Amino acid sequence: MPIAFDNSYARELAGLYVAAQPALAPAPRLLYFNDALAAELGLDDPALSGPQAAALFAGNALPEGAEPIAQAYAGHQFGGFSPQLGDGRALLIGEVIDRAGRRRDIAFKGSGRTPFSRGGDGRAAVGPMLREVLVGEAMHALGIATTRALAVAATGEPVRRERVLPGAVLTRVAASHLRVGTFQFFAARGDLGNLRRLFDYTVARHDPELAGTPDAAFGLLRRVAQRQAGLVAQWMNAGFIHGVMNTDNMALSGETIDYGPCAFIEAYDPAAVFSSIDHGGRYAYANQPKIARWNLARFAEALLPLVADGEDEAATQRAVAQAMAVIDAFPGWYEQALRSGQRAKLGLAADARADTQAGDAQLADDWLALLHAQAVDWTLAWRRLADAAGGDEQRLRTLFAEPQALAPWLARWRERCAADDAAGGPGAAERAARMRRANPFVIARNHRVEEALAAASDDDELGPFERLLAALQQPFDETPANARYGVPAPAAVTAGYQTFCGT
Repeated sequence: MPIAFDNSYARELAGLYVAAQPALAPAPRLLYFNDALAAELGLDDPALSGPQAAALFAGNALPEGAEPIAQAYAGHQFGGFSPQLGDGRALLIGEVIDRAGRRRDIAFKGSGRTPFSRGGDGRAAVGPMLREVLVGEAMHALGIATTRALAVAATGEPVRRERVLPGAVLTRVAASHLRVGTFQFFAARGDLGNLRRLFDYTVARHDPELAGTPDAAFGLLRRVAQRQAGLVAQWMNAGFIHGVMNTDNMALSGETIDYGPCAFIEAYDPAAVFSSIDHGGRYAYANQPKIARWNLARFAEALLPLVADGEDEAATQRAVAQAMAVIDAFPGWYEQALRSGQRAKLGLAADARADTQAGDAQLADDWLALLHAQAVDWTLAWRRLADAAGGDEQRLRTLFAEPQALAPWLARWRERCAADDAAGGPGAAERAARMRRANPFVIARNHRVEEALAAASDDDELGPFERLLAALQQPFDETPANARYGVPAPAAVTAGYQTFCGT
């Protein structure tokens, strides 16, 4: 099965990875294949949906040109530094140039032990791998930068976690798998030569216009920070909790990577945590912008050896000051992206004056405070606000335990919308339509995801997974067919809900 691999990481960065082979699966079976993504990658070969596909995506029959490698990286995990992590159950099998001319990684997850497995089995279970499909495709449909699943293959081999589960391998596509932790691995070892090679490769791959420019290291830091500011703002506006924002899970490309203990909030709570391993709430919903900034500071530390050797104290201080200028600019970039998204969700003009923007920020903050006080479902609140824009306030009011608490805010919002209309704004009908394009009806609600995964894992029944996936791929369509996917879980279910990393 020919795939036109062009494996630049393996070719240019010898010593930054370990070659490895996927484990053989005793009874491979294809559970999922992403036809649209395959076409995007130029892989729409009939063989990929034929009998060879299961063997390919389980790792039993790699195509010609594949060079499976386990990448080295370190990482801060819940604030504690681990100097060696690496791909313990993943393999980069190669890179392709897609039909838009973009270089894309194709990697396995759950394909067996590697030299970085640290005592783990290197395996993955069906449920967590199908979760990556559901949440990744949901994020993609929402317009949020993300890695994506190309395929999931059952292996026919059990994996042992809290209980015995059916095994699977995910094939993941990414702009790259370069992480903050990749730089930390070599910086922590004082390996300046490989750190420089990694830096040059990263710039050439993601920000080639920085190559050879003065202060290129700070330029890369700035670009990564700006990408992360936009990404995390999108997470916040979608009500998404990543769940494990370790530095090895921050991709330099600005894509969301590693859908382990992730979740979407239902009743709005800034302190929401669903991850079973986040005991202190480090990665709670409202903490995500702060953690992104903290991770970027660790990236800056890893870059500093490239611009200051530590022996020239004045030069080192200048470098630290330049890095801190970028880190300190992050909250402003994030705020700008967040407020831009909020104005779209509120149906307000994007090009408001500075004084109006300040009022818009307060309007948005007061809306969130109201949702929190009334424990209103995040997704439905925004969606029903679009209905209110079109003249139907009743559906919004029914979400509130005390509907009268909504009235003062609603009057302020209508006054702000009227000001837009007086300046040539869209009017009620078009505003409502725009808001429905900015506020989804269908998200990957946690109870529906668990329902689909349980059916697939416990009963080998993919129907619930396939129906949920179809709804998630059309998140802004409110139809009778997807009505059940817009209904929140009972409060008691959400209160006790936990997510797990699947390792």
